[in-house]
Amino acid sequence: MFAERLKQLRKEAGLTQKSIADHFNIKQPTYSQWEQGKRGPSDETLQRFASFFNVSTDYLLGNSDIRNPEEDINLSDFEILYRNTSKGLSDNEQAQLEIDLKNFLIERQKVIQERQKAKSSDKLS
Repeated sequence: MFAERLKQLRKEAGLTQKSIADHFNIKQPTYSQWEQGKRGPSDETLQRFASFFNVSTDYLLGNSDIRNPEEDINLSDFEILYRNTSKGLSDNEQAQLEIDLKNFLIERQKVIQERQKAKSSDKLS
């Protein structure tokens, strides 16, 4: 699962294996082996990838489908999801999808705000 997620995130970011390898100061064949599932990175490199792609290590490893549970909604992820999901839909279906996604984002933001309030009140106690 790690190999698939790593490749997916790289492609979503519009990056090449070489550009990622250069950024992390590693050899491109080493990076390629990670995407092919032949090898895995060290824990430190895994953390660096998670930070770079703004996802959790659990997401990278396939232990969770939530990219980053501690973060507010990432609009670039929303845009990618919307574009990929809306392909081939009629105008009415696209409009409904947009409404559904907006409603979901509003509800998600409420949950995030409630968590932040709870953390703040815990700190004050």
